[in-house]
Amino acid sequence: MPYRRLPNTDQARLRALRTAIQQADKQNFGEQVIAYKTLHEAKTYLSIFEKQLIQYQQTLESQVSANKRYQQIVHNARLYISHFIQVFNLSVIRGDIKKDHKLFYQLDPNVHTVPDLSTEASLLHWGKCIIDGENERIRNGGLPIYNPAIAKVKVHYEVFKEYKSTQKQYQNTTNRNWEELVSLREQGDLIILDIWNQVESNYKDERPYTRLMKCNSFGLIYYYRKGEKILTKADDLETP
Repeated sequence: MPYRRLPNTDQARLRALRTAIQQADKQNFGEQVIAYKTLHEAKTYLSIFEKQLIQYQQTLESQVSANKRYQQIVHNARLYISHFIQVFNLSVIRGDIKKDHKLFYQLDPNVHTVPDLSTEASLLHWGKCIIDGENERIRNGGLPIYNPAIAKVKVHYEVFKEYKSTQKQYQNTTNRNWEELVSLREQGDLIILDIWNQVESNYKDERPYTRLMKCNSFGLIYYYRKGEKILTKADDLETP
């Protein structure tokens, strides 16, 4: 006899439950293969699981869509911050701005390269540093840099911060829905296991091929081991 294996995907779980429920609903009163309590539990669970699966898929799609926009915003923020620092460093090299004024920006006066901006944390750090630094330098009598102006840099920086927070909310919502889905999967597997055990128990005295077909009609999936003989109608005709 081939062996059975519980579903391992959400669609397979849905298919197994729907098949079992539909087949059970065809049974006449007094011929129930699946207990009424189990059947009621399966129907209730199926409705909840379907809704949770749809909700998770929708939140995941929303997160992916928002992330595309977010990546463009991160790119813009990095571009403006980097460009501002490059222009500022050139002004220092030309002597237009005093070298020690770089300390307003937490930049090393003797280093004229752009700091590492590869991470979001570094963007948050250096964005704040150059905005605060430019404002402090101007308060101390310095002339503002205009290409790009710090106001333009600040706009992209603030948009980046806002979207970073929003993106985190998307991720939290998706993760929460995923955890609920995982919990429901475990519950569903127990229900399916219970149904399959009841079906197999009900048909345990049938001939091999007939038992296989009747169990299949309730959604049980069987797999043959390597080299195992495939059951046919002829097997039911053989003498026990």
